[in-house]
Amino acid sequence: MRPVVLCLALATPIWAQFKSTTQLVVAPTTVTDSKGRFVDGLTADDLILTDNSVRQPIQMDWMTYPIDLVVAVQTSANSGPVIDKLGGTGMLFSQMLAGGTGETAMISFSDTVKLHQDFTADSDAVRHAMRMLRMEGGDAHALDAIGEALRMLGARPAGRRRIILMIAEKRDRGSSAALPDVMALAQRLNTAIYWVTWSPFLQPFTVKNKVKEDLKPIDERRPFPYRDETPVPYEPGPGGVKYALGELARMTQPDLSALFTATTGGRALGFVKKDALEEAIELISLEVHRQYILTFLAPAGQPGAFHSIQVSVKRNPKLRVMTRSGYWTVE
Repeated sequence: MRPVVLCLALATPIWAQFKSTTQLVVAPTTVTDSKGRFVDGLTADDLILTDNSVRQPIQMDWMTYPIDLVVAVQTSANSGPVIDKLGGTGMLFSQMLAGGTGETAMISFSDTVKLHQDFTADSDAVRHAMRMLRMEGGDAHALDAIGEALRMLGARPAGRRRIILMIAEKRDRGSSAALPDVMALAQRLNTAIYWVTWSPFLQPFTVKNKVKEDLKPIDERRPFPYRDETPVPYEPGPGGVKYALGELARMTQPDLSALFTATTGGRALGFVKKDALEEAIELISLEVHRQYILTFLAPAGQPGAFHSIQVSVKRNPKLRVMTRSGYWTVE
């Protein structure tokens, strides 16, 4: 193993202290009891972390590091019902998930990836950006969106937790980015990816009939009596035999929501109705702010190899421990 040089400035966050090509792995870890309640107060001595079944020395960060959060929303043609449900959730992202010291950015993606709000602590700005989303494009370049979010996070100051929240289908539609490249970048930046996913089959049937005013971004809609109340034909969204066959064919593609959340320490949650969407955001927020942030140096090995991670609590095997399933060594 190559020598590691440790900086002595204690104020510098742990993942910025190592100046070496040796890979530092960050493992966000959640501990709950049999009733699902968070278990607080554990120390590094209470936890055992193994890398490929070999126990590793770990450190635990006690300080609360500010969060850099990128929210990525799918805005393709089948996303209309989801966009409507997101209209009032901007404050949940900035205040609950990013927290008082965090900053939130927002991008959308369909055929292209667009920046709607750069990093800010202003919850009103995030809320406005969310309410200005509109449907556009036919594809859903999820991998391209993750890649762009990672590049944005990589340009941020060191010593901040990096989190991406995807609000999208589980599978990609037409990205130019390659899955191994995006995964490798997520590994290098130690970014936790959460995914709130929805079904393109079910979402269209959770909305009422629309008028022309409803087709505008929420913040551009006019109040009564100035609204354009002209009815628009009912559009249940993608459907029919051809669409269904296409979706079945896509089932052979990787489930990105499962892959990225498992390997980065995030979580994938589904929703159909708006209250379930808000509950998912609240649950993710609680988890993020109650996690133990464990770090360790990856043991020397073959570049590009997958290492599995397991964490347990000493003398208390009944506690449920959730962390990232593993990581790929950087090539």
